[in-house]
Amino acid sequence: MSSVQTAETIRVQLPDGSVREVPQGTTPLDIANSISPRLAAVVVVAKVKPLVGEAVAATNTADDSPAEEQSAETMYGESDPHAEKLVDLSAPLTGDVALWLLKEQDEDSLKVVRHSAAHVMATAILELFPETKLGHGPATDQGFFYDVYREQPFSDQDLAAIEARMAEVVARDETFIREVESREMGLAEYEQHGDFMKVHFIERFTKPGDEISLYRNGAFVDFCRGPHVPSTGRVKAFKIVSVAGAYWLGDEKNQQLQRIYGTAFFNDKDLKAHFARLEEIKARDHRVLGKQLDLFSIQEVAGAGLIFWHPKGGLIRKAMEDWMREECIRRGYDMVFTPHIMRRELWKISGHEGNYVENMYPPMELDDAEYRLKPMNCPGHILIYKNTPRSYRDLPIRYAELGNVYRYERSGTMHGLLRVRGFTQDDAHIFCTPAQIEDEIAACIDFAEAVLKTFGFSEFKVELSTWDPKDQKFIGAAENWDGAVGALKNVLDRKGIPFRTIPGEAAFYGPKIDIKLVDVLGRMWQLSTVQFDWNLPERFDLHYKGEDGELHRPVMVHRALFGSVERFFGVLIEHYAGAFPLWLAPVQVGLVPISEKHLDYARTVKSRLEAAGLRVELDQRNEKMNAKIRDFGLAKVPFILILGDKEEATNSVSVRTRGKGDQGSVSVEGFLDRCTRLIADHEIELFG
Repeated sequence: MSSVQTAETIRVQLPDGSVREVPQGTTPLDIANSISPRLAAVVVVAKVKPLVGEAVAATNTADDSPAEEQSAETMYGESDPHAEKLVDLSAPLTGDVALWLLKEQDEDSLKVVRHSAAHVMATAILELFPETKLGHGPATDQGFFYDVYREQPFSDQDLAAIEARMAEVVARDETFIREVESREMGLAEYEQHGDFMKVHFIERFTKPGDEISLYRNGAFVDFCRGPHVPSTGRVKAFKIVSVAGAYWLGDEKNQQLQRIYGTAFFNDKDLKAHFARLEEIKARDHRVLGKQLDLFSIQEVAGAGLIFWHPKGGLIRKAMEDWMREECIRRGYDMVFTPHIMRRELWKISGHEGNYVENMYPPMELDDAEYRLKPMNCPGHILIYKNTPRSYRDLPIRYAELGNVYRYERSGTMHGLLRVRGFTQDDAHIFCTPAQIEDEIAACIDFAEAVLKTFGFSEFKVELSTWDPKDQKFIGAAENWDGAVGALKNVLDRKGIPFRTIPGEAAFYGPKIDIKLVDVLGRMWQLSTVQFDWNLPERFDLHYKGEDGELHRPVMVHRALFGSVERFFGVLIEHYAGAFPLWLAPVQVGLVPISEKHLDYARTVKSRLEAAGLRVELDQRNEKMNAKIRDFGLAKVPFILILGDKEEATNSVSVRTRGKGDQGSVSVEGFLDRCTRLIADHEIELFG
């Protein structure tokens, strides 16, 4: 290969570091064929990144798009020309690039096949119901959906017909072809057909004089930036799941749309596994288990999104909160308590009145002023800090509170314990010098890791949410934002924690690190957050006297590790399917006397276990032993102790362990020793 690159050739760097010189216009599929026709047959899509200067080692970096679905901007907006991007296998390469040829096992490939499946579904919809107008059709973590406008609701029979027609579109194996035309021509065509949603997307994401990207398969054409799989025949395993209502642009005043959900995989095996997983998720639904296990309820007469903790749920909550308070104190936090309502003026100073008002409840006019329910604990902690003159010797000051907060959620968005209107936030605010900030952030991350490990989560993902200078919701100077983002990055790099950056998702007052736990089913949950804030110290004019005798401005760290007690509890229910570890279980031991003559011995055992701090329930009903064992099993009690003549004679208990069955007899003291160790060590398993 010549070492001199001509104007008609480009350099393409492959993942192994090798560089090929190829003619301009060469496609990724051409390169795949040149490597191996077998490779060309299995690649799905390509990823490219412009090369600057000499070739560099290729890295397959994480996608920074939102996890749940592609945003409209991702689908239609202009991409960063210097960033990695996915392209069609048929896309001509026009400049020096690093190139990855992605196969079915690559995560990005599944997103692409799902977006292509959305186009297949849209093709089927228009062929069967040509009066339908199309909106947004993104890939999601679970599959895909398409927002459509049609006056008549789609019936179950309609959905079945759409799925059958999708199979025909796949069988036709129509090539996905990217076309471009002028913005003006595209607008005219969509306006002529009354496709108001497509007109909106073109007007929002393109400028006069631009060309727009369209994708054609057969007679179907859709405004889309792509990419797609090579043809509809590559959409092999799919299913329409459901249809739901959605408002155009999320505004209740706009047209009512229908959102048709589907999913797609590369093969039937993965499709079947997906639905088996959904059945497992359904079986773990915290709302169902919460009712079955009598943990909590939401009472219609009291209002949506407001949680009533029942005695058993209350015991679990107490165990959670006791652990958190003890751990906070051990780590140098002071526990504080602040009011549920505060004057409206306070929220104006903090900036919540102007930047968070849509999530706050309306003001209450009392005799001396207007008040608001608190959506956050931070202004209250700031007032405690400000109440006393501070010296650099006092810092860092760490205030923690398990405080009730209230946020307005629309009625359609609430979901059991996971999205509520009133909840308890395990909030803390750290006031420190700029020199202390990185160590405090690192300590918060260590604390978050300890929370996850203690409650049984071994895996987590980290996101760094930054600001968008063009978005008016963010307050503060650019140099402060840059310094704050830099501090968070430094800590993550120092600790060797991989993360992805999410632009524009910071809190209005500062950037944040979000720690998403991964549950037993592989689902990610947003719970723990650590946030940098220099704005509120300025707004409240906070000071400390420095070593030089002058007044200086502290900086703040906001952190919540459960996120909210309610949400964390809901995740725990689903993670454990209601079968909590011994230290969290509301009833830790169930006692089953074989007959009434063993009741006195059962009461003696109960007293001994309770004296050691165990939560014990004795079934004294006039029922058969097996019925009592079954009921304790349905309640997911960790240990069931059977008590009969032999046990009474030997001062022992016959132990049945949840998930393990009958484990034979052991002395009462031996059983107590086992339980005491499991609880003290916060063990997740019962057999350790």
